[in-house]
Amino acid sequence: MTTTYEQEVKEGKRFKFGKNWQNFLSVLDDERITEAEDSLKKMLEIDNLEGQSFLDIGSGSGLFSLAARRLGAKVYSFDYDPNSVSCAQELRGRYFPEDSQWTIEQGSALDVDYLKSLGQFDIVYSWGVLHHTGDMWKALENVGSVVKNQGKLFIAIYNFQGNTKTKLNVLLKKSYTQSNSVGKLLIAGAYIGFRLVSGSLIDLVRLKNPLGRYSQKKKSRGMSVFYDWIDWVGGYPFEVAKPEEIFYFYSNQGFILKKLITCGGGHGCNQFVFSKP
Repeated sequence: MTTTYEQEVKEGKRFKFGKNWQNFLSVLDDERITEAEDSLKKMLEIDNLEGQSFLDIGSGSGLFSLAARRLGAKVYSFDYDPNSVSCAQELRGRYFPEDSQWTIEQGSALDVDYLKSLGQFDIVYSWGVLHHTGDMWKALENVGSVVKNQGKLFIAIYNFQGNTKTKLNVLLKKSYTQSNSVGKLLIAGAYIGFRLVSGSLIDLVRLKNPLGRYSQKKKSRGMSVFYDWIDWVGGYPFEVAKPEEIFYFYSNQGFILKKLITCGGGHGCNQFVFSKP
């Protein structure tokens, strides 16, 4: 598994998601963890996860595995990126050392045999991950198989904004991953500068505080605007889907849509919670 990951990174086919999340852990605090817990409770419509099994597919920083564990779930985390695996291990060491109720491994959402070996879970969570696997529809199909009957599937997938924007976004991300360190710095700097200026101008026109959107990001899921921007500009492989495409895909597999939050047709992820009868 590690060899394949390293080959993809070396060939410019994959962004180092885990390296970015390792940096994010430097700003992780109790407030962000609480916000992550609250976002899970709100979307899943629960007060806690006591007695529930929770599978975090593509655990990234490990924040939401930690949030689920703090809410009482028995947690299983895996990620394709070895540095992301290390992130989850670091958080487990900080908050739940030697905990038998939190398992962390390296694995892939595209590996059918690996997923089968895990069994099924009450909650399957994969936020902003499956569109980065290189075969999103296969990954979407695979994760549905690990949801228990009467269990829930909580995913977030990048929104389709048209063919032109999709092609430009793929070009941006591919250019970043295939650039040297100086090129990456220039591309990321240009993108972040654009987001800062454009966002500030929009807020000023709307008579809003330009700094408000950045504090709001922290409050939405406990995440960081800066590290999310780095994740966006480098996030390759990259695929997108319309909300109705995801809805019909899982409806055809017998899932029932319980909650949907879209990004209003714009930039970002659409969030879905499905139940499995």
